[in-house]
Amino acid sequence: LAKYPEIKTLMGPDPHLKWIVSGMVFMQFLACYLVKDLSWKWVFFWAYAFGGCVNHSLTLAIHDISHNVAFGNKQAKWNRWFAVFANLPIGIPYSASFKKYHIDHHRYLGGDSLDVDIPTDFEGWFFSTPLRKLLWLFLQPLFYSLRPLYVNPKAITRMEIFNALVQFSIDLIIYYFWGLKPIIYLIAGTILCMGLHPISGHFIAEHYMFLKGYETYSYYGPLNWLTFNVGYHMEHHDFPSIPGCRLPMVKKIAAEYYDNLPYHQSWIRVLWDFVFDDTIGPYSRVKRLCKLAKES
Repeated sequence: LAKYPEIKTLMGPDPHLKWIVSGMVFMQFLACYLVKDLSWKWVFFWAYAFGGCVNHSLTLAIHDISHNVAFGNKQAKWNRWFAVFANLPIGIPYSASFKKYHIDHHRYLGGDSLDVDIPTDFEGWFFSTPLRKLLWLFLQPLFYSLRPLYVNPKAITRMEIFNALVQFSIDLIIYYFWGLKPIIYLIAGTILCMGLHPISGHFIAEHYMFLKGYETYSYYGPLNWLTFNVGYHMEHHDFPSIPGCRLPMVKKIAAEYYDNLPYHQSWIRVLWDFVFDDTIGPYSRVKRLCKLAKES
């Protein structure tokens, strides 16, 4: 910032984000109506090929919204409520809990018992062969949802209760009017596309140490178009208050700070290497003891 103060002008809300997310939410509601009379095999096909991609993209929109980039820092509650709205097609309440833990991921990156993005010792020990690592990738949504309850349990907040009430109310309304298939379409798509799916490569690409000494990596490929530029991860951790749509401008302005760093060219290649490279696995993370953890 001292060298490039113009980066400060990139901070602040993205005026287009709320409209893009709203369009995605209503597109999924339309899809719910369209799949209600399909056979089960086509429900699961479209859940994986289309609906899950939209839902995974919405989780990354929620990631952006958790940094208050939808309405700005002065309208924090609007961001929280809008995240609950963005959560609706995901089928399971997620946004409020994500916000609660994601702050720690930025503040205590790699912090033992603080950053719940770090796999547990059991995950590192058990999922150590190609077949087991493949299973671990498939079960990623399960580990991401249950790990915080084991590693760093926190009290349930009012926003989490609100998130759950709104989510399950909408699920019941969809079930009442259109039956079970739209509900399965939404939830199955979320689980499948946050597991073994090309977009899920970002989970591994972001912080798994493919090269010794580098714990955070960016990805500059075309899937950023579907994921609100989450691939610009070095840039995001440097400037979390800059919305994803402007992160490429950070790299362009301060090119010498990023151009010489290792980066990923393919999330599919990341998944392949994770499974079949014996030197990479759930243990391939930097883990540090943070001051807060020492005090507790």
